[in-house]
Amino acid sequence: MADETSNQAAPGAAETSTSESTPTPSQAPGPGPRPGGRPPGPRGARPGGGPGGREGGRKFFRRKKVCKFCTEKIDNINYKDVRLLSQFVAESGKIVPRRLTGVCTPHQRRLSEAIKQARNIALLPFAARH
Repeated sequence: MADETSNQAAPGAAETSTSESTPTPSQAPGPGPRPGGRPPGPRGARPGGGPGGREGGRKFFRRKKVCKFCTEKIDNINYKDVRLLSQFVAESGKIVPRRLTGVCTPHQRRLSEAIKQARNIALLPFAARH
């Protein structure tokens, strides 16, 4: 009878030792390191502590962009004003979006129409030269 109890205890002990060395998904520990190697933290937290900051780096503050046409009180955007229009066209020839330029919606609409008119009469290029 002593042999039976020792035989029953040995497989149980072997199961616990194998289950401890290789945890099953249900026994896996809670939140561990993320795939990028960063430790888990609150959502949106950055290593530097501040918004958008990094350890040892300087803090970056992004100013809200204001519409150039509203501040300079430019009412009409003329398709013949190539110097003005070329500021809003990228090197590749694309119209720069308003989230990058800071132009308000009504002026962006007029600006894109003026750029398209200037392209049609060959004042601005459709695409960059390769």
